[in-house]
Amino acid sequence: MIFLKRYALPLACAMTVMLTACATKDERRVPTPLVDIKPVLTVEQAWKASVGKAGRYLFSPVAVGDAIYAAGANGTVAKIDAKTGQDVWRTKLKDDLSAGVGSDGNLTAVGGLKGNVYVLGPDGKQLWTATAPGEIISPPLVGNDAVIVRTIDGKVIAFNAQTGEQKWIFQARAVPLNLRVAAGMTFAASQAVLAGFPGGTFAAINLQSGDAYWQTPVSFPKGVTEVERINDVTGAPTLVGSETCAVTFQGRIGCFDANSGRPQWEKAFSSDSGLAQDNEIVAAGDDWSVVNAFSGIDGAPLWKNDKLKNRTVSVPFILGRAVVIGDYQGYVHFLSTQNGEFVGRAKTDGSAITAAPVLAGDTLVIQTHDGGLYGFRPR
Repeated sequence: MIFLKRYALPLACAMTVMLTACATKDERRVPTPLVDIKPVLTVEQAWKASVGKAGRYLFSPVAVGDAIYAAGANGTVAKIDAKTGQDVWRTKLKDDLSAGVGSDGNLTAVGGLKGNVYVLGPDGKQLWTATAPGEIISPPLVGNDAVIVRTIDGKVIAFNAQTGEQKWIFQARAVPLNLRVAAGMTFAASQAVLAGFPGGTFAAINLQSGDAYWQTPVSFPKGVTEVERINDVTGAPTLVGSETCAVTFQGRIGCFDANSGRPQWEKAFSSDSGLAQDNEIVAAGDDWSVVNAFSGIDGAPLWKNDKLKNRTVSVPFILGRAVVIGDYQGYVHFLSTQNGEFVGRAKTDGSAITAAPVLAGDTLVIQTHDGGLYGFRPR
C-alpha cells in the first residue's frame, strides 16, 4: 500500500513528488496573492503559546469547555486555559508523537510512533499505554468509556478508557493507494462512531461491539490509473442533529441520515482537507482551495470564494456568521456565511495551518505547523 502526503505543497505537486518529481512549475497551481480587505469583524489576539512543531505529521487541538488540549511531534502534550493561554499542565512523553490530541476533559490521548497509544489522566500524568496494529496519524477519539484510534490502513481500534484493554477492531476495505491525511472520527450520541475511509466508504460503528450499524459509499473510485482512482473520505465527519456530512477527494460531498446512512443529498466535489457544518450550511475548500458553501438541507450551491485559490486551505470551522479557514502562510480568514466575502483576517507565525480551528468558551484557537497556538477573540 502506498500513501500520498498532504502538506503545504499544492496537492497535485505533492502527489507528483511522491511518485516522480515536480519537473516543471505548474502555473495553474501558483497561490493567489492576498488582497487587502475592509474588515467588518475585529479579530483580537488574546494570547499565544506553543507545543512544538508538527514535523511531518498533522496535529489538531481539541476544546473541552474553557480548556484546550494540544500536542506536538516532540512528545509535548498540554492542557491550556483558553481564557489566559496559560498551562494548566504540560507533559513531555518519552516518545515522538504522530497524532494528537483527543480528550473528554478527563482523559487525554495521543498517538506515538510505531502505533503507541498514550493516555493521560486529569493531571497530565500517564495512566496507561497500548499499541495499535499500524501507524496512527489521526487524532484519537476519547469519550463514552472508550479511547478510539485509527491506523492509516483503515483499522479503527477501541480500548477500555480505564484499563487500556482492547475492546474491538473494525477493519475497512484496503485500497492500493490513499492520501496521507489525518482523517478524524466523530461520536454519534453514545452508541456509534462515525468514520470515513479510503475508497470512499462512510460507516457508523457500534461503540460496544465494533460492528457497523451501516456502511455507505460517499463516492466511488473513477479513472484508469491508481492515482486517478484515489477516493478517500477526508477530514472528520460532521454531525448536526440527525444529519452527518462527509467529503471525498476526487469524488463527492454529501449529507446522510446518521441513524440509517441513507443519503440526503450529494454533489460532485473534491477536497483533500475536510468540511464544516452548522444548522444552515456545509462549507469546504476544494482541492484547488476554492471555498464552497452548500445548503445543509438540499445541497444547493450557495456561494464560492476563489480568492484563496491554491493557498492550501485548512479544514474550515463555522463560527456564528463566519466560515473560519487557515492557509499555508499562517493567515486565518473569516468569510461571511451569507455570501463568502471576506469579513476579517488574522496572522499567526507564517507556517501552514492545516487543522480546523476550535472554539473554547469565547476564544477561537488556531494551531500552526510550527506548533504555535493562538487564541483569538472575534468581535
